[in-house]
Amino acid sequence: MLLSGCGSKNAPKSGDQSSDQAVEQVIAPVYKRTEIISSPDAAKQLLIEGNGRFISGKLLSKDLSSTKRMDLMKNGQHPFAVIVSCSDSRVPPELLFDQALGDLFVIRVAGNVITPVELGSVEYAVEHLKAPLVVVLGHEECGAVTAAVLGGETHGSITAITNKIKPAVDEAKAMGLTGKDLIEKSADFNIQNAVIDISGSPIIKEGLDSKLVKILGAKYDLDEGALKFINE
Repeated sequence: MLLSGCGSKNAPKSGDQSSDQAVEQVIAPVYKRTEIISSPDAAKQLLIEGNGRFISGKLLSKDLSSTKRMDLMKNGQHPFAVIVSCSDSRVPPELLFDQALGDLFVIRVAGNVITPVELGSVEYAVEHLKAPLVVVLGHEECGAVTAAVLGGETHGSITAITNKIKPAVDEAKAMGLTGKDLIEKSADFNIQNAVIDISGSPIIKEGLDSKLVKILGAKYDLDEGALKFINE
């Protein structure tokens, strides 16, 4: 049996130096953010570094203890970034940016579209929680964008999503694109349109004008795990 070696006489004792070294190699450092991030550029750098760890598989350990949760409840949350992400189950912001409790204010909606509801959440995070960075996070092979491109019949409230994406599709079609190229360029334009929608908020514009807030669009590569900022 595979597990029969667990009781081997040759297995190192818990106090052996070789065993302790092996444990140290396995246990990842605990992620700790000890300061409140107020700079958009510093916030972006944290996201870049976190995504790098995600790509390499070298994720940091997270403090999920009751002590940490109590601290967040007592002292409040201070997220350094707002992530407006597609709801796709393959695009979880906290994981792909390797962040911990209280670090990201995440708004997820199919197609990463912006309506007054999503915009209100962004405004709250920027105005009241003082998050300095807003990222609209789309991804390749987005189902919502694909549905808008194909233009087939939709049911229920799904139509509200595809209608919101349609202007991006029209922009991409005007370039003469077809097939996958049309879908991916539509996704790019859809991200940019969401950035524009957020930028139009008076609350957000105040932060942009004062350089205290920055809005970026980003696109996530599903197989590589990497993201690319697309509107810098």
